[in-house]
Amino acid sequence: MLSRRRLLVAGAAAMAAGGAAAETAKFSSGFVAVKDGHLSLDGKPYRFVGANLWYGAWLGSPGVSGDRARLGRELDRLKALGVTNLRILGAGETSPAKVAISPTFRGPGEDYDQDLLKGLDVVLAEMAKRGMKAVIYVNNFWDWSGGMPAYLRWTGNGEWFQQGDPAHPWPEFADYSARFYGDTKAQDLFRHYLRALVGRVSSVTGKPYRDDPTIMAWQLANEPRPGGSEAFGVPNLPTYYRWIAETSALIKSLDPRHMVTTGSEGAMGCLQREACVVEAHKPASIDYLTLHVWPNNWGWIDPKNQPATYAAGEAKCRDYVTRHIAIAKGLGKPLVIEEFGLIREDRAFTPGGPTTHRDRFYRMMFGLVEADMKAGGPLAGTNFWAWNGEGRAQHADAWFKMGDRAYVGDPPQEEQGLFGVFDADASTLAVVREHAKAVAAI
Repeated sequence: MLSRRRLLVAGAAAMAAGGAAAETAKFSSGFVAVKDGHLSLDGKPYRFVGANLWYGAWLGSPGVSGDRARLGRELDRLKALGVTNLRILGAGETSPAKVAISPTFRGPGEDYDQDLLKGLDVVLAEMAKRGMKAVIYVNNFWDWSGGMPAYLRWTGNGEWFQQGDPAHPWPEFADYSARFYGDTKAQDLFRHYLRALVGRVSSVTGKPYRDDPTIMAWQLANEPRPGGSEAFGVPNLPTYYRWIAETSALIKSLDPRHMVTTGSEGAMGCLQREACVVEAHKPASIDYLTLHVWPNNWGWIDPKNQPATYAAGEAKCRDYVTRHIAIAKGLGKPLVIEEFGLIREDRAFTPGGPTTHRDRFYRMMFGLVEADMKAGGPLAGTNFWAWNGEGRAQHADAWFKMGDRAYVGDPPQEEQGLFGVFDADASTLAVVREHAKAVAAI
């Protein structure tokens, strides 16, 4: 546990860093900042249509995972759709999990993978050429990229096991992963990497990351949760809040020009407590709120019977978004819906296959965003999950296997094509293109 004195010092640092960052950003051309509860770029509202491209650094790498020609094609496709904001992964930890990616940015030592770091340099430079902004997340609650469980394995904090292990039914995995926030040794390892990443100088442009306006924000993790069960998660809340405050303050001290956010799913990733969402996003060093919407995963729309359950599930999604808009307004901070998705018809994975309900879901989500933007609300944009582009499953069962290099937006823990959008998904691409035109016209 962290001392009260350390907490007070971190809180003061967060307030000071947040204030300094806000003042600096006001005079920083090309940097996205917060102004009057909204995202702003060069004095004008910053509204965007975005996508998730977690594997950008892998494609940009000069190493075994690299395919810079494909990276260029994917960015061109996204730009043509009107997508101007990408959420990408800037971390990855070696893991024995069967569904984990490889290579990764780091192992338990300090010999970070220079190929992937150069890959991150490349994707940022290529995005800059196309006028795109990046959100870089630096950890993961889930083990498909190693994530928090990898750190716990390195420090010997309890028995390591992978997500989905039948010997450890839900919510054991979430409770295990959430030990990370209170593990001092794990925090030391994580912060060493964080300092190296945020303090990096690009090998492509020669520009320090802190001076690169291509980066919109640093993100603490993909879907950080305080735990899965009430028994573990509720007592862990103070530690979770402290981790958010201290880590965001650290990033601000290293890089006062960029925004910082959490990567939270909202109440569904916060023990279904809206008060938890509020508390997690209170620090001055947290610039805006994030929200993820997953009706299939949360049991709101039955993936085995989408036609019969869609309407009721959509109503829950609408309500979920509306309630988080209200939370953002209450905090006076912007809101970004940075993940949302729905499976294909009949749980198929074929590029170009029917996506009737997914397209309907996208239109609904985009409609909510457009309405809030027109009303002057806090919603600044979306990042749909996720961009598969020309990537394709390499195996008949559509599952990722170690060594595969045809990366798609569906991470290794899911079938390749389950939620992701392929370049052949014409109807979904049309929905995104239509939304981009609507946002541009606001």
